[in-house]
Amino acid sequence: MVERAGLGDLVRRRVSRCSGGEQQRLRFALALLPDPELLVLDEPTAGMDVAARRAFWATMHEEARRGRTVVFATHYLEEADAFAERIVLVARGRVVADGPTHEVRARALGRVVSAAVPDLAAATRRLDGLGEVSADGGRVRVRTGHSDAVALALLTELGGHDLEVAGASLEDAFLQLTADPTVPTVPAVPQEETR
Repeated sequence: MVERAGLGDLVRRRVSRCSGGEQQRLRFALALLPDPELLVLDEPTAGMDVAARRAFWATMHEEARRGRTVVFATHYLEEADAFAERIVLVARGRVVADGPTHEVRARALGRVVSAAVPDLAAATRRLDGLGEVSADGGRVRVRTGHSDAVALALLTELGGHDLEVAGASLEDAFLQLTADPTVPTVPAVPQEETR
């Protein structure tokens, strides 16, 4: 367990002298001791540095490959997006999304189109009405359901370059799905589909 949790250099250190991330790794090692089929973790990477987070998630993938089910609660949506196979979003005590990560992301409306443009004010005026427009650092950014039209206008009418088109992130989906109190609850995925 010491090796699997990356605690080799800490075995002689008192817990009180360990950093928050090191204590998280210790908790993880303790959770593995009884060799559970289901591992439930709450904010497992809180306090970890970047290298420790990467190592932790590599270990989690290995645990899943061994057949262990890993459930984790987190506010680090980029981690959930990168490492979870299934996402359950909860707002106001209700499940508002439940499914494979890509399907939950797809529930966020539109794409984000951005480009460097010579005249931000002109770009903002021209693209108004095609989506949510913002400008910063020489780039215009548009969240839109009309990504092709926005990209075409940026490149042909507004002298844009370095065009980027990105799908919605899990964070975008979370914000959209949890912002509206009228969003209906979503039925859970049948248990046989969760493994």
